[in-house]
Amino acid sequence: MTLSILIWLPAVIALLATSLPPRLVGRVAAIGSLLPLALAISFLARFKTGQAGLQFVTDHIWIGTFGIHYKLGLDGLNVALVVLTTVLFTASLVWAASREWERPRLFYFFFGLAQSAVLGAFCAQDLFLFVAFFDLMLVPFYFLIGMWGTGDRVRATTKLVIYTLIGSFFMLVAAIATAVLASNANGTPLTFVISSLQHLPLSHTSQDWIFLCFAVAFMVKMPLPAVAVFSGILSKVAAYGFLRIVLPLFPYASVHYQTLVLLIALWSILWATALAFTTTNARLVVAYSSVAQLGFITLGIFSLRPQGGQGALLQMLNHGLVTAPLFFIVAALAARCGGSEDIREMGGLAFRAPVLATLFLIVALATLAMPGSSNFVGEFMILLGVFKAKLAIAVIAFAGVVGAAVYALRVYIRTMHNRVGPRAQSREISLRDGLAIVPLVVVILALALYPQFGLKRSQQTLKTTMAPAEIQDGLSPAAVAAVTGSGRQ
Repeated sequence: MTLSILIWLPAVIALLATSLPPRLVGRVAAIGSLLPLALAISFLARFKTGQAGLQFVTDHIWIGTFGIHYKLGLDGLNVALVVLTTVLFTASLVWAASREWERPRLFYFFFGLAQSAVLGAFCAQDLFLFVAFFDLMLVPFYFLIGMWGTGDRVRATTKLVIYTLIGSFFMLVAAIATAVLASNANGTPLTFVISSLQHLPLSHTSQDWIFLCFAVAFMVKMPLPAVAVFSGILSKVAAYGFLRIVLPLFPYASVHYQTLVLLIALWSILWATALAFTTTNARLVVAYSSVAQLGFITLGIFSLRPQGGQGALLQMLNHGLVTAPLFFIVAALAARCGGSEDIREMGGLAFRAPVLATLFLIVALATLAMPGSSNFVGEFMILLGVFKAKLAIAVIAFAGVVGAAVYALRVYIRTMHNRVGPRAQSREISLRDGLAIVPLVVVILALALYPQFGLKRSQQTLKTTMAPAEIQDGLSPAAVAAVTGSGRQ
């Protein structure tokens, strides 16, 4: 069973579903999404921990003249994220299938295409292939937001187009420059294979400007939460790109711009936390909390320490699992308040809905990184890495941890307790909403009990990924052994 089947199966299922009657398309798409989920779990079950190299590799020459390969593989950086992708898309499709949509065939086709593109971006081991999948996944999200979004969707779509064009341009330029300059500097044939480029060092000057191009491309994608899968998955691909591409290929530039990136991440945490304090829209609170969490993930990555990197990877997993049910819960709360997402019009919704209140409480406590949750472990490791790198930034970043507790509890208390709102109707969670939310909450609880699930699979790969930057910074002689003692494919 190759990774190509996993990647393209969602798009094939969605395409086949378009031939069905409109009333059946959603149900078939939701049931069909269980197949990619099962395949992803099978790869996870067969994944061998403790190895830094790629597993389940598919490698075919795609465009031989330019050294472009159709190369796919799994390692500690992406195996859990691939499973997360299938879990969130399945939950989102189950949630969507219970509702009516205009042009459902087109809606579910774009959903399937988006999942295939995201899985491809996570699995791609060729720089050009990664760029192709990264750009492809933005196309269906553009239509999903523009055609089926809520609120000021025209403005949101326009921003998405602008960010997409800017990011895609910088990323394409950076990818081509990396391959061409590496080939010229080392006298080797042109190649875009990431593992080959890691052995073709670039000059410090080249690393500097190429790093900035990739940083712009990834950062404009990270703070754009719009829907559950968009916030839970798309932003993770950008963060993952830093680990897969930037740190191993541009270690000098990663060290050189470390403080700048950490300051940008710190600013995003404080800015998003302040906005989450002031807004009364429940959806926007979730969106701003998502931006703050992405800031923490960036802090962990650019701590350039294995502990911070592992915490960032674990937090990518945690954040996706928490954000999606939060958006579903906000939608459920709005349905009980005449469609309003304003927390001032809510209140007392837990009165006849103990199950909904309990699910919301579990997710809210995970959001604020309650001790005992997997989010707590992720944030602790991130802050540990940043403490070792930049003490002052870590101390200030702790304000974001405190802030998350305030705005998460504020939303929960204002919606679930106090006096019942004027238009609020307290009723229990429906079966259709429970089918999407409950499995995600179960996974959140499972990771809280066993956070080692993500840490064990990423530890060795993270050491190898961080090693070039550590060596460049003169930090760890052990990093040399991590590079020289581990094989790469």
